Amino acid sequence: MQQIADRYPQSRSALLPMLHLVQSVQGKVTPEGIELCSELLDISAAEVSGVATFYTMYKRRPVGDYHVGVCTNTLCAVMGGDLIFDRLKDHLDVGNDETTADGKITLEHVECNAACDYAPVMMVNWEFMDNQTPESAVEAVDKLRNGDDVHSTRGPRICTWREAERVLAGFPDDLADEGPAAGPASLAGLEIARENDWAAPGAGARPTERPEQATASTAEGAVEQADTRRAEAETKGDVDK
Repeated sequence: MQQIADRYPQSRSALLPMLHLVQSVQGKVTPEGIELCSELLDISAAEVSGVATFYTMYKRRPVGDYHVGVCTNTLCAVMGGDLIFDRLKDHLDVGNDETTADGKITLEHVECNAACDYAPVMMVNWEFMDNQTPESAVEAVDKLRNGDDVHSTRGPRICTWREAERVLAGFPDDLADEGPAAGPASLAGLEIARENDWAAPGAGARPTERPEQATASTAEGAVEQADTRRAEAETKGDVDK
């Protein structure tokens, strides 16, 4: 814990990784862990507890060997996230934020996994499982419960939740380069830019002119400008009335 605190010019900045380390050892944020963070960082236990209860990645109940988070935010839900979550609840016989009787799986619905280009997505110990279906999700959790190796679709072999928490505390497991990283859908914009020889403007570049400020170079552009100005004038007239 002290090693983490020593990384930061302001020691209280170490609180987030320290809480992850507590979870890696004790399986949740415990009263003992809160007190230890408080003592090492010279802040109150109430401040530590306030942080631990604010962020959903910090748990006050024991987590299973594998934390399965199913995105049920808008896009994933529309693409099948709700169906996946419902199937897993029935299959595992648990509700939201509950752990299976064997202690293997904790199931939770999460708000956006930041992987909309691969919806519907679920995460296992914060590793991506892309383009899921109810069937593929069930297959994944069954393999995890049986002790079989399961690999992220864009990352390494899935480790246990406690091992993942240690990584989040800042202690690498040397698996960062195992498996692919960004997938084709995430890189589509970059590939289009390369094909068209596009590049970001350099430092000091002037902002691009707004379309209505630019001189129309074609007949179509002139008509578009005229229509825009007419609409703006009509809107202004309505407001003045």
